[in-house]
Amino acid sequence: MFLCSISSAFPPASFTQTDCWDALEQFGHKRGLSDRSMGLLEKILSGDSGIDQRSFALGRPETIFQMNAQQLNEAFEIHAPALASEALREALDQAEITASELDALFVCTCTGYLCPGVSSHVAERLGLRSDVYLQDLVGLGCGAAIPLMRAADGFLKTSDRELRVATISVEICSACFYIDDDPGVLISLCLFGDGASASIWNNLSKSGLWCAHDFQSVHRPEHREKIRFVNAQGRLRNQLHRSVPKLAAGAVGELFSKVPLKPDVVLAHTGGRDVLTVLAPVFDEESLPHSEKILRKYGNVSSPSVMLALESFLTQPSNNQQLWLTSFGAGFSAHGCHLTKLT
Repeated sequence: MFLCSISSAFPPASFTQTDCWDALEQFGHKRGLSDRSMGLLEKILSGDSGIDQRSFALGRPETIFQMNAQQLNEAFEIHAPALASEALREALDQAEITASELDALFVCTCTGYLCPGVSSHVAERLGLRSDVYLQDLVGLGCGAAIPLMRAADGFLKTSDRELRVATISVEICSACFYIDDDPGVLISLCLFGDGASASIWNNLSKSGLWCAHDFQSVHRPEHREKIRFVNAQGRLRNQLHRSVPKLAAGAVGELFSKVPLKPDVVLAHTGGRDVLTVLAPVFDEESLPHSEKILRKYGNVSSPSVMLALESFLTQPSNNQQLWLTSFGAGFSAHGCHLTKLT
């Protein structure tokens, strides 16, 4: 399948790590966090975490921490479709097509649940045709964007006539903020932000377009408990083990070792500073600059992150012809695919 456009959207409210520490310093003491937990939060939020700021759809951090499960669920229902729609509108404008010209819409998210899914709400907001195919992928965590592309690729191969599809990765991570003395929970509070990425794809080859192909996945369910959401009194609570960076490097390395044609550029899910540090050597690189740029500007935005790195790359002039995208997360799973520029 061939990339026609890509665009992103973020909540207008953006906060520095210092802003977040100021809020957590007050709220943490009220919630009875241990001195050790408060020290960990201060160390991450006051030091160089690789993140400068994050956007929260739910507003100021101190407000989010006071919301109950019902309020968080309702906030996701409001903000996820709105942010997804905003990103898709811009992608449609860039592709110079209207919403009525789409034949399918694929949406992934893991930070909330709607039935019918986010795709139904976006279809209504943007006025998609009533016969458009809608599909929502849930439960794939931070790695979902590439499996979402693979699903779209499968749809595009169902017809010889021209088809146009949209993919949207959208996460309202602030609707999943949870606070207790678990180090994984505390680190999560310091990493995640909200955002959406939308892309338009078709099945007609044309010079200058990027072709997505050679999708790969690896699953290691024996490590499922190392990174996943659990239900805690009706709220989503992120379970994050300190071994996750090493797991990511191992799983992504397994995929990359099978790539027959080594890429000019690797674009990875942001994860966190420690994740990117152990990931770069897998590709014989000193750093992953586009992923680092997204992490610093927005934090870990979960599933949209790898697509944000792709958008960052495409906004700069380049003679590179081969890209490799990789995402990873809950499962434990990792995914990859090639993007080749047509000449």
